[in-house]
Amino acid sequence: MPDLSVPPGPGVPDGLVVPVADLTERFARASGPGGQGVNTTDSRVQLSLDLASTSAITEAQRARLLKRLAGRLAGTVLTIDASEHRSQHLNRTAARSRMAMMLRAALAPPPPARKATRPSRGAVERRLAAKRRRSEVKARRGRPDAD
Repeated sequence: MPDLSVPPGPGVPDGLVVPVADLTERFARASGPGGQGVNTTDSRVQLSLDLASTSAITEAQRARLLKRLAGRLAGTVLTIDASEHRSQHLNRTAARSRMAMMLRAALAPPPPARKATRPSRGAVERRLAAKRRRSEVKARRGRPDAD
């Protein structure tokens, strides 16, 4: 298969090309439908990329990936599983596209910090008036007086 290409996006303006030599593919038997062939074909794909040793990314990108993908990494290795298709070729393609999208999303810069705002005076007054009305409705519920 060819090199893994990550499309351009925020944080990766020129895109990214991961050489096929940096990728590791393993194949296994997938569960699910497939009839008699499910026990004979290795259609499940595990695509792995060692972020610490790949030459496709800069040191700044490496640090961002290791920080952002920390929950998905085993050490410094990112692994993607694909077994949704019955064909090994389709699963290889799905794993590569999923890895590319994950790398692109992790390399994107963080969103700008939220600017703190306060509700307007009118909004506060409307909220309190609605609470008073609701309180009155609930206070009128109950047993009538014996008078």
